[in-house]
Amino acid sequence: MPRVGGKVKTNRSLAKRIKLTKKGKIKRWKGGYSHYATRKEQKNKRQARKPIIMDKDHPRYKKLIKMIEPSL
Repeated sequence: MPRVGGKVKTNRSLAKRIKLTKKGKIKRWKGGYSHYATRKEQKNKRQARKPIIMDKDHPRYKKLIKMIEPSL
């Protein structure tokens, strides 16, 4: 009898863009940092350099973890 479904695969594009901290929080960076940078304010460019830490109670946390789960 053939196998139904298949393996759960990691979303590789997401796995390359986010990291997990030791406490299980998600660390991600803002996109569009250098695209059309001359139009953007200096404050926005400076803030975009820093990573964003997402807590476990963030609404999208469970969805993101589920997408990268197999690579953990």
